[in-house]
Amino acid sequence: MLLPYYKEGVIEAGCDEAGRGCLAGSVYAAAVILPTNYHNDLLNDSKQLTAKQRYQLREEIERDAVAWALGIVTAQEIDEMNILRASITAMHRAIDGLKVRPAHLIIDGNKFIPYYEPDASKADGRGTKVPHTTIVKGDGKYLSIAAASILAKTYRDDYMKELHKEYPFYGWDHNAGYPTKEHRQGIENHGTTPYHRITFNLLGAVQLELPFA
Repeated sequence: MLLPYYKEGVIEAGCDEAGRGCLAGSVYAAAVILPTNYHNDLLNDSKQLTAKQRYQLREEIERDAVAWALGIVTAQEIDEMNILRASITAMHRAIDGLKVRPAHLIIDGNKFIPYYEPDASKADGRGTKVPHTTIVKGDGKYLSIAAASILAKTYRDDYMKELHKEYPFYGWDHNAGYPTKEHRQGIENHGTTPYHRITFNLLGAVQLELPFA
């Protein structure tokens, strides 16, 4: 059974991302604040759920959450800043979007850049630092991180299915941009798109030297 919180008695947001290991598309992140002592027996790490379960739970999370928000970093930004920083930036953008401000953050993984509340009166635009705790495999341990993983995953899947309509050669409607054989074969046959992450090793063992399609 997943735990309802890491720190008791404070407003806590769980954060997770989706799409970090993909060859194409934006990375998505979500931040979720759940009610105190929230309970949902089905809620789990998104990777342990079927697509049908994830979409069902997305409706429940959006209905029940105190607050939730998404953050997105594009493929072009990923190429500029590297995928680790992009994943964390997406989480920061999700936290920015929360309508209720958290007093503590729990982050899936083992790396995070401290988040500061925006403050336009400060020269650097940074206000109070929000305490955070990184938790390896946190999406299988805490409800709010699991909820964030489901929102990030489902909204990113929806986005990749839309991109598939524009670029149908890569199987994005079912591989979501991950490095499958089909995806790499599509790159080899049709080249790259504006949504590919050019700094990634797109063809596996063979380095790609193709311009944008």
